[in-house]
Amino acid sequence: MQRKDLLTRILAVSGTVLVWIPLLAPLFFSILHLIRSGQLIFDYLMPAELFIVVLMGAGLLLWASLRVHAYTRLIAWSLGIGMVFLIGSQALAVASGLASGEIEPTGAVWILVLSMIVIYILAVAALAMAGIMLLQIVFKKPDKA
Repeated sequence: MQRKDLLTRILAVSGTVLVWIPLLAPLFFSILHLIRSGQLIFDYLMPAELFIVVLMGAGLLLWASLRVHAYTRLIAWSLGIGMVFLIGSQALAVASGLASGEIEPTGAVWILVLSMIVIYILAVAALAMAGIMLLQIVFKKPDKA
């Protein structure tokens, strides 16, 4: 039985908002900086820096999806893939010397670390879309049968 009560709605809305924040924050701050200085600067690492926000939002989405019995696998897999690639990119950056500045950010290791961060960001985007789909289910009007 699907539970679409107030708690489920609060969990779904809060989780979706929290997951979208790391994706939209770099765009917001880039536009703000462009307006102020006329120079476009985009912080592509901000979604990784705001991982704790993603983790909290994903936890709320997972809880809501368990209550509604929808998109649980998508949310869990997206979170898992995101965590693996984020932790992997950090571990590779530290092990290779990129994180400390020992080596220049060029070459195959740099491309691999950036690719892992891109996959992490795509996993967060999948979480955000799952949140939108979950909201559609949670706020759907019941059919009169």
